[in-house]
Parts: sequence; structure tokens; C-alpha cells
Amino acid sequence: MKAKYLFSHKFKKIGWIILIPSVVLGFLVVLFNYEPDFLDFNVPALVVEELMGEREYFGLINNNILNEIFGILIIISSILVAFSKEKIEDELISKIRLESLVWATYVNYGILIVAIIFVFDISFLWVMIFNMFTILLIFIIRFNWQVSKFKKAIGYEE
Repeated sequence: MKAKYLFSHKFKKIGWIILIPSVVLGFLVVLFNYEPDFLDFNVPALVVEELMGEREYFGLINNNILNEIFGILIIISSILVAFSKEKIEDELISKIRLESLVWATYVNYGILIVAIIFVFDISFLWVMIFNMFTILLIFIIRFNWQVSKFKKAIGYEE
């Protein structure tokens, strides 16, 4: 059976080339709160709510877009890596893909449940922000680990 919902295998390499530096640099940007001035723009916002202020809809807000750039790069490259075909895409790879996606969903929501119980205030907001990426990243790690384990078990040589 052909998986029509998967990207061509060539997109996996492009995804990895973008994903690895995006994750590393994005994490460093968040960790060190780096916001270069040349990326400050007035951007359209659906909802603008100042701290202890009024809520406005469909306004402009001055924002540094570096976090948004890295967020979009991580999401798009993760999708390319996660949902590109393997060189040999057979029923076993499809089964591993499905099991890994289910497993990643369970782990992702397990992390979220723990966070709901034990993390509060602004820290919870950070957990929610990182939680946007974890399901794809957990899937990628689990899927590639399982495929690698399978290839080692059968003595697969590229």
C-alpha cells in the first residue's frame, strides 16, 4: 500500500539540515533571551493584551520576531523529517511509524499531565510553549531509534 500522505525521501535530508541548527540555536536564543534589534518589527496580531491593560483585537504590536522564526523553522523541518518516506517504505516501516506516533502522543500528553499537576504560573506557559514541539521531536527520536534497531537486527547495510 502506498502512503500518499508522506513527503518524498529527499525532503528528510532538507529537514535534518534545517532542524538540527534550528533546535540548537532556538534553545540558546530562549536560554539567553537574545533579541537582536534589527528583528524588531510592528507585526499584525489577532489579540493584543497588555499586562494589566485592555484587550484589543486585530491590532499591531512591536515584537522581536526571532522566536517566531525559530518556532516556524522547527515545526516545518520536524514535519519534513517526521513525515518523509524512508528509502524503502514497506509495511513494517509503516507499522513502526504508526506505533511511534501513538507512543509519542502518549508521552507528550503524559508530560503535559505532569506539568498541569506540578508546574504553575509563567513556568507553565514555558512548558506549554515547549509542548508544541515535543510531540514531533519525540516521534522523530522514537521512530528513528526503532528503525535503527530494526536495521541492526537484520544486519541491514546501506
